[in-house]
Amino acid sequence: MKKRLLRINLIFILLIALPLNLYAGPPTDTVKGEVDKIINKLRDPAFKEKAREEKIAGIREIINEIFDWTELSKRTLGRDWKKFNDAQKKEFIDLFSELLEGVYADRLLAYSDEKVIFDKETELRKGQFEVQSYIATSDGKKIPLHYRMREKQGKWRVYDVVIEGVSMVKNYRSQFREILSKKQPEDLLKTLRDKTGKG
Repeated sequence: MKKRLLRINLIFILLIALPLNLYAGPPTDTVKGEVDKIINKLRDPAFKEKAREEKIAGIREIINEIFDWTELSKRTLGRDWKKFNDAQKKEFIDLFSELLEGVYADRLLAYSDEKVIFDKETELRKGQFEVQSYIATSDGKKIPLHYRMREKQGKWRVYDVVIEGVSMVKNYRSQFREILSKKQPEDLLKTLRDKTGKG
């Protein structure tokens, strides 16, 4: 579990890192726009004086502009999505997005000058693209971090992040599928409530 979290904890580094090269295109432009918003907020002296929860709330607003939590949740649950009723689906989306935000809250607030190199956009299928990028670390390594995006209501939104070849959606899907193979949706929701302090 620790290794999985370690792999995934790079997800939001891209959101607080300074982009270097950018190949123009609507999906990549969207990522850059949200990155710039995060950086500007983190550099704002007034923002730095705010309490931690206020900072997280401010950053969450920006993250919610780029992540499609509904689509991400559907893909994460996969075939198990149909096991949830409407109320359970809504609660899952709320809890899962809050879990991800909570796991990386400290990362979001720890701006540390990592550089990001945007490479190219690849069309996965009609209306879905992968924005390829690499985090350049201080020791000269390049860590692949790719955003998978789709257009929704005229805006490009992220529905998965692939870090060093590992899909965030598939990673969580395997964990949740194991729970749902033996238990009910309510049991998974209870687990998420406990993890997010809503239990």
